Amino acid sequence: MSPVDPAASAPGPGVPVLEAEALGQRYNGRDVLRQVSFSLRPGESLGVIGESGAGKSTLARLLMALERPASGVVRWAGEDVQALSATQRRLRRTQVQMVFQDPYSSLDPRWRVGRSVMEPLQLLRMSPQARQERLSAVLAAVQLEPDAALRFPHQFSGGQRQRLAIARALVTRPALIVADEPLSALDVSVQAQILSLLRDLQRREGISLVLISHDLPAVEVLCDQALVLRDGQVVEQGSAATVLGDPRHPYTQSLLAALA
Repeated sequence: MSPVDPAASAPGPGVPVLEAEALGQRYNGRDVLRQVSFSLRPGESLGVIGESGAGKSTLARLLMALERPASGVVRWAGEDVQALSATQRRLRRTQVQMVFQDPYSSLDPRWRVGRSVMEPLQLLRMSPQARQERLSAVLAAVQLEPDAALRFPHQFSGGQRQRLAIARALVTRPALIVADEPLSALDVSVQAQILSLLRDLQRREGISLVLISHDLPAVEVLCDQALVLRDGQVVEQGSAATVLGDPRHPYTQSLLAALA
């Protein structure tokens, strides 16, 4: 496979980074996601809120083209993801990256973390020196020392591993990051650190973000838009300030009341 220039996969002027249109999914004959639609412009952020079983992680898998939807369309930079060939989809993923709840999902325990973080760069036209420079830059961006690249995942704390997973997602300079419950496996004090890191990176790098979370304060801090899922359906959607500050739906109201 020949390398690719990441700029070729970036959205053009006025083109949404990500679109979901009437998205649905079925498992074993049961609808787990129904008629989910939204559009995300460059630099915007969306929080997807809901309790366990609401369909949040299913939505994340569809947005990342890890599953084929039962209905509807996902577009990356204006292109129907399912219309792309497998090779084209791999190339487009330089611009669409994911941070998982469990950082071990993206860090091979057998590899030194520098190799794991740099792995997505294999598709890009970069010299070995440029790759090393990019590795150093993203480690610095997530507040880790350069010698971290020489260590193995088990030698880091949970919060440090999540920083490494974020570094891996950032290394290709993506237009979009989908973060699926990136805080839930961490201690409260570490959650605050990672939340601050994501906020700073988003402002500095201009990355669009989809934050899948049941953590409403995190969505309020990080996101421009909010979408509330219940049993696979959108019950409320709009600006994060409106949805979380003046919720209209009883389900959203109950989620906020649980925080009091």
